[in-house]
Amino acid sequence: MATSLLDEMHAEASRIEEDSLYSAKGHFEAGRVWGNAHLGLGIPTVVIAAIASASAFKEEIVAAGVLAIAAAVLSAVSTFLNPSERSQLHHHAGVKHNSLRNRIRMFRELDLKSGAGEGDLLASLKALAQERDDLNLSNPQIPKFAFRRARCGIESGEAAYKVDSAIAGATHGRSVGD
Repeated sequence: MATSLLDEMHAEASRIEEDSLYSAKGHFEAGRVWGNAHLGLGIPTVVIAAIASASAFKEEIVAAGVLAIAAAVLSAVSTFLNPSERSQLHHHAGVKHNSLRNRIRMFRELDLKSGAGEGDLLASLKALAQERDDLNLSNPQIPKFAFRRARCGIESGEAAYKVDSAIAGATHGRSVGD
């Protein structure tokens, strides 16, 4: 049985929505880990530097020297990895993918059902697909661990809307409370 152009557009919109969901969640997971790394490196650096200063004033030269070296190493690692910037980049990417996900969902659920002309709908879908491709090119790569965490969260229902399960239940003859 041949499928209609509207059916094909619906399927492609669903693919873009799924891509956007996984990308957004993956970037948020990566951003969270990099944010934790920023704190995990920054707080000990500050504490060790403060203790090194206190040791120097107490004329505990060896302790002050060792602690100063430890603070310098942690500071250098933090500067090299730049976890704060990486966290912000991934968070921003996640927000952009979520925005695309919302717009493609509205396209799939509303625009495709609006009776608009197929040509206009196809042009809108192609623009949304191009935006997804542009985001994938311009955003940092999602680390494998972050993708796995995102997939786990999505599969456990973290990204599901309650209204969607209520609508699905209603279309299968069940009420929302069943």
